[in-house]
Amino acid sequence: MTAIRPADPAAHEALYRSLRSRIMLGEVPPGQALTLRGLAQEYHVSMTPAREAVRRLVAEGALAMSGSGRMATPELSDERIEELAAMRALIEPELAARALPRAHFALIDRLASVNGQIADAVERHDAVGYIRCNLDFHRMLYLRAQAPLMLAMLETIWLQLGPTMRALYGRVRRNEPPRHHRMILAALRAGDEPALRLAVRADVTHGLRHLTSA
Repeated sequence: MTAIRPADPAAHEALYRSLRSRIMLGEVPPGQALTLRGLAQEYHVSMTPAREAVRRLVAEGALAMSGSGRMATPELSDERIEELAAMRALIEPELAARALPRAHFALIDRLASVNGQIADAVERHDAVGYIRCNLDFHRMLYLRAQAPLMLAMLETIWLQLGPTMRALYGRVRRNEPPRHHRMILAALRAGDEPALRLAVRADVTHGLRHLTSA
């Protein structure tokens, strides 16, 4: 872990971004208890930056705080997973459709390259690498939508799902990258908005169905 200088006025921002990334990628398992003192020691900061970072993550739903003050990554119920899946199924096809007019061939080639990295992660049985590349694939496309509020809302959903998705991918053995990504790439190349919306929605709902069935 890279040390964050205690005197750095942005220490809490650095801690927040690092811990947020770890949670989104599933590097922190569901139900993992965390303490302010432990985070301060791990990141070499005082208690104040740790407290501020945790406050922001609790507000985003990335951490749950009990009445006794215990902090942990959330353990999602099937109902909560289905709610988050429904939100993804609404937001992601819209972002993809908005991105389509700006999805030039160079971007599509980059997306295909990231999809190849997903295949490599599958072959290595690298769950965290799989999640990272999968999120990169979607984020790279959605950034072209130029809809920062929608993307920020979506990243909050990804953040809440991260630990649970990591736990799932640790149990479900995948043999190939998401097949719907090929459909997304084909729709982008064809400039076919209805097919793109369908492919993105299918990609989202197919993956999250595994969470509730598991």
